[in-house]
Amino acid sequence: MRSASQRQNSEGHRKRLRQKFLKSGLEGFHDYEIVELLLTLGTPRRDCKASAKEVLKKFGSLRSVLEAPAEELSTVYGIGSNNVIGLKLAQAIALRYLRDKVVGQDFLRSSEEVIDYLRLNLRDRNREVFLVVFLNGRNQIMAMEELFAGTLTTSAVYPREVIERTLKNKAAALVLVHNHPSGNSQPSTEDLKITKRLKDAADSIDVTIHDHIIIAGDNFYSFADHGIL
Repeated sequence: MRSASQRQNSEGHRKRLRQKFLKSGLEGFHDYEIVELLLTLGTPRRDCKASAKEVLKKFGSLRSVLEAPAEELSTVYGIGSNNVIGLKLAQAIALRYLRDKVVGQDFLRSSEEVIDYLRLNLRDRNREVFLVVFLNGRNQIMAMEELFAGTLTTSAVYPREVIERTLKNKAAALVLVHNHPSGNSQPSTEDLKITKRLKDAADSIDVTIHDHIIIAGDNFYSFADHGIL
């Protein structure tokens, strides 16, 4: 059991971390201090410094900690379900912020920001996800929707559903997106077939497909950049 002086020291340390953040943001913070601050959201009265250092040691970086599955985070001594909430909340907020930042923007002018969001959202998924970005007539992003998940084949991606969502969103153009958990960004034969089927379907209702983007880790492949669309 900790003594009264140890508890006071821990409380003082947590208070100094919070004051440091409120004064200067994350400027000057070590990665373990950022993790520690997030862990205290779940257990505000417990010393989380040792757990923060341990989880960083296990996963190797702040980014890897934030992207780690909740069940893997919970295997680190001193981190329970309450602590995990703080870590996953930070990642979820970052995703929401990046998504909200690009909605309403011109896709062609803000494509780098869109790619940043797509990387963060899809690069660490352990199965393939197919997402559609819906654009209006001025190429502004109106919505992004995940429509299919699993092994993406021509029999698993339904053009009719894509067209239904396109009409529902009153979109004039689309950007197709999916991830490759393997880390290989090159399009497969199935990817090429899916793209052709969806392009034919979109053409039938006078909707343009600007691009099909494959996210593979930190890398991406653009069909448009390679002259496929």
